[in-house]
This record gives sequence, C-alpha cells and structure tokens, in this order.
Amino acid sequence: MFGELTDKLDGLFRNLRGVGKLSVENIKDSLKEVRRALLEADVNYKVVKRFVAAVEVRAIGEDVLRSIDPGQLIVKIVYDEMVEILGKEHVPLAPPTGMPTSYLICGLQGSGKTTLSAKLALQAKKNKAKVLLVAADTYRPAAVEQLKTLGAQIDVEVFALENETPAEICRRAKSYARKNFVDLLIFDTAGRLQIDEKLMQELATIKSDNKPEEILLVVDSMTGQEAVNVATEFHTRLQLTGVALSKLDGDARGGAAISIRAITDCPIKVASVGEKVTDLEKFYPDRMASRILGMGDVVTLVEKAQETIDLDQAQKLEEKLRKNTFDLEDFLDQMQALEKMGPLDSILGMMPGIGSQARGMEVDPKQINRIKAIIQSMTYHERHTPKLINGPRRRRIAAGSGNTVQDVNKLLKQFFAMQKMMKSFTKPGKKGRGMQNIMAQLGSFN
Repeated sequence: MFGELTDKLDGLFRNLRGVGKLSVENIKDSLKEVRRALLEADVNYKVVKRFVAAVEVRAIGEDVLRSIDPGQLIVKIVYDEMVEILGKEHVPLAPPTGMPTSYLICGLQGSGKTTLSAKLALQAKKNKAKVLLVAADTYRPAAVEQLKTLGAQIDVEVFALENETPAEICRRAKSYARKNFVDLLIFDTAGRLQIDEKLMQELATIKSDNKPEEILLVVDSMTGQEAVNVATEFHTRLQLTGVALSKLDGDARGGAAISIRAITDCPIKVASVGEKVTDLEKFYPDRMASRILGMGDVVTLVEKAQETIDLDQAQKLEEKLRKNTFDLEDFLDQMQALEKMGPLDSILGMMPGIGSQARGMEVDPKQINRIKAIIQSMTYHERHTPKLINGPRRRRIAAGSGNTVQDVNKLLKQFFAMQKMMKSFTKPGKKGRGMQNIMAQLGSFN
C-alpha cells in the first residue's frame, strides 16, 4: 500500500535535497507535485487543499529559505503535517475490564469485519483476557461458520444462536458473558452492500442495549473515496469511537487512510496488514507518516521481531554470522521466523532506504514449504556442511522431498549467494549495501 504515492514523494524529495538554495517559486512548483501525488492516491480533495496550504505557509517562511539544508527541512515539514492529518498520536482500544468490556464491530459487507473480530480476540487473549466472540451476522451465508472456524483456530469461544435477531443474540451473549466471567465481548455484526436504514437501526439497537465501550467501523482500504463517505455516515449515526483499516497490505492507493481522520475526526485505532489472524497492528500516525514518506518504520519492525524471535537464538545466529558458520539449518529457522513476522514486502517496507526496492517481493507459503521439504530431506551433516552435497546426494534429496534436482540446485545456489552476502554484511562499512543485497536475495527465492 502507498507504493505509488511513496515513490512519487520520494523522487520529489530527492530533487529538493539536491537543490542548494530554495526559492518561493520552486517550493510552489514542488507543492504542485505533492498535490498531484495526493490526489492520484485518492486522498480527499479538501484534505489535500488543507494539507498543501499548511505546508506552504511553513515552507515559505524565512527559516526554510535561509536554512543550510532547505530540502531536508521541507521533508520535515511535510512529515509533521502528514502526522497531523493522520491524528497526531496513537489512540488505544478500550482495555478489557472484566465487567465485561464490549466492542461493536460494524461496516459494509466484505470489509473484513469477521476476520478483524478474530484478530482483536487473539490480541486480547495474548494479554490474558478471556474473550467471547458473538456471531451477530445472521444474514450472510456461512458468516456464523466462518466465525466459529476462526474462533477454533485461536481457541476462543464463539456465542451463536439460531432463529434469533442480532439484537437478541447480543443481549443474551452479554448475560452469558457476565455469568462466565468474560473480560471482552466482540460483536461481529452484519454488513450490507451499501448503507441502509434497516442496517443502521439494527446497529443502533445493539448499541443502546449493550452500551459498548468501542464502536469500531471496519473500512476496506481499497475502496478509495467511498470509504470516507461510509465513515462519515456511520459516525453521524452511531458516534464511532474508532476506525479499523482492513486490507492495508493490498494494492490500494491509500487515500482513504489519509483522509478518514481528517474528515470524520474519528481516530484510526488498528490496521489489518495481512490475511493471517496475527496480522494486526496498532495504528501510530507518526509511524504511518514515516512509511508513506519512504522513511521506514524501525520501531514497528523491532516490535514484530521481539514478538517472533527468540533472544537466545538471535545471539547464537549473530555468533555464527561473525564466524561465517551460517548453515542451512539456520537458514530454515530464519525463513520460518520471517514468515511469522508477516508479508516480506511489508517487513522490508519498514526498513529505511529499502522500501521502494521491496515492492513486489513476497515469500509464497508454497515456496517456504518447498524449501522446508528440501532441507528436511537432507542428513544432519548435509544441512551443516552444504558443500558436501554432490550430484548423487542432490538426486536423493530431490526424490525424498518430492522436488526436482533443479529445485535443489536453485536452493543451494541461492543459499551460497546469501551466505557470501552475509559474510560481507558483517564487515565494517559494508552494512547498508549488505542488508539490501540480502533482502533482494530473499525475494528471489520465489
């Protein structure tokens, strides 16, 4: 997401940084390009107008024109104004209190409400909360079954009733939750293809009966300007407490994410960044602005790494890299750890200076399974000493893993190339380029 917008802004900022002295004229010309890039990204035109005007007022000030590095200062001003539009600071979800706390999840059909409900449940469960998912979508075929499947996947109970209205299901779910000491109730409500009065009245009834601490609107990031109109209507009728962006990992231009907070003044609280139930992030305006402007997001990257990487293993890996003893067993471990962190292009996009190179890179789960099968078909000595693997061994490994000799050859060739790059990465002064080469090599395993 934000790919085209990030590329255009990055190119513009590179040009500005190369200018020794800025004038009012070239600042205004640059801001015209910023305006065009934002409009093409489907950002609301009122938001674009306000944003560009705010940047222009600050950029044409004497401090910028007389600055030693005016290009860098312009980038800083654009970043500050982008953070302002996105909401200044992170607004957290209401914490489960055990009374129970309840979240009402609403939105149009296909926006990703059911999946987001499961993601929120898993997040709360990780924080030791007892969660109950409520199947309040009685209209969409298989909606209840989908929620039950997701609930079983994350080991969270699902409350469902047949032949009852959504409002009655939610009322009885809350009574059940009180009796069973549930900390958090998540109501997965029905959506429609478009906003209608029956939908709004049903949601208003559920809200009135249950007084949820959070009323979250799930907005499909790929719907563009229509997402802003939907958010405005829902906020007017229900007084939303927050917005959850779904499909933020898609190929959308990203305008909805930038526009929603500015138009509705309703905070974006979480963002879904992948299809897995673990792919949910808290929404930080400063981090998102940094990603949009191609500066990466090191803080989120570190948080993801801390969640998935064992510290002892990381220290052992560092020692192996230093001694140049990185082998196929270590390689498999790192591929699996990387897979847990989310889509590769999303992870690389968080790295400053690598984001634009990462576009389109994604490790296919089938490829991960193929690599795993090949490596697990090797003997202990072959995994730890890959140079032992000659022609006959390659044929045996291919047959044992259900792959071709060419697949085994490709894996070994790319592993040796990566091993060589990692060796250069550990040398002083080679870190930046080494990391870029490693990431490019990772993408080539597809």
